[in-house]
Amino acid sequence: MTTPAHLDPRDTAFLDEARLIARSAWGQVHPNPLVGCVLVKDGNVVGRGIHEHFGGAHAEIHALEDAGADARGATAYVSLEPCNHHGKTPPCSDALLQAGVRRVVFGARDPGRESGGGGAALLRAGVDVVGPVWSDAEGRAENPAFFHTARHGTPHVALKLALSLDGAIAARPGERTRITGAEADREVHRLRSGFDAVMVGAGTIRADDPRLTVRLHDPGHVPLRRIVLDPMAETPDRAALFEDLRDGCPVHVFCRTSAPEVDIERLEARGAHVHPVASASAGVSLPAVLGVCWELGIRSILCEGGARLAGALLREGLAQRLHLFVAPRTLGAGAVRAFPEDADAVDWSAFHRVDAPSRFGQDTLIVLDRRDD
Repeated sequence: MTTPAHLDPRDTAFLDEARLIARSAWGQVHPNPLVGCVLVKDGNVVGRGIHEHFGGAHAEIHALEDAGADARGATAYVSLEPCNHHGKTPPCSDALLQAGVRRVVFGARDPGRESGGGGAALLRAGVDVVGPVWSDAEGRAENPAFFHTARHGTPHVALKLALSLDGAIAARPGERTRITGAEADREVHRLRSGFDAVMVGAGTIRADDPRLTVRLHDPGHVPLRRIVLDPMAETPDRAALFEDLRDGCPVHVFCRTSAPEVDIERLEARGAHVHPVASASAGVSLPAVLGVCWELGIRSILCEGGARLAGALLREGLAQRLHLFVAPRTLGAGAVRAFPEDADAVDWSAFHRVDAPSRFGQDTLIVLDRRDD
């Protein structure tokens, strides 16, 4: 394959366009990756396409349909290496060949054992192939869950925290504190739409009584599952998250094996799926929880707190991405800190920033990814 060193500024610009248009399908394709494709001929864009929804045609197919006959002799810029297997759809590498595309530039390599290798197949067929242009870290930045599950076979966990300038998430223990504004709230709901499940600790249920659903954004293509880590199965019967069971949003409660049987039965009668697992200092064994989640088909989890659960995920190296919403306010002495006193036990050097910080109203979002060495 031609090396990325042969890219000129126009190549980079078209590949970046493919990356950006792919992001518009967030929430509609997981656990499949976000993919964008731009077809260019004689310096002009003749076709664009994205992977629009799970099980549907891939980005390359939509771009080829958009270009029609102009695809012959064109260059395809694809954010992810064209697939090379028969899955829910035929191989995109074959479709590009049949359409007469002469050159393919792709951003990230496909980490899948079955789906990968499309670039090599195109090269063998005589197509000029450039890629992967991006590092694995850049590829993971666009599709973190897809890359993580392909390599590790465990759920991808992202941690979302709203914190003040002085690093707090609540004014007092057990007190519900609104930290970020409406714009940040909408972004959180958009984030939820792209995950299989959202997870909180029992303390968050008691303090905030959240519903943990997607209401301020279009919902994802699958109902969002709600996970509560509740060591002694103490979640109240009147908790707000039980109100959405009829909408197909299951509730999964993870408790210790020593939790009272009467409370397990009470939560099951309320409609929850209760999973007793091994105990740990954090309450329940997080690896055990993630193992059960994987068996349930949960491939991505957005953890929304609180501080104890966040700290445990970080200390144990189980959070692969951090979404930190920072509000321009302080909460002062006595506030609940976002990170525990033993935060020094966390290897912060393992994290690097993804893109530039984003603004949502008065709040700033910083996204960090953990290295996957």
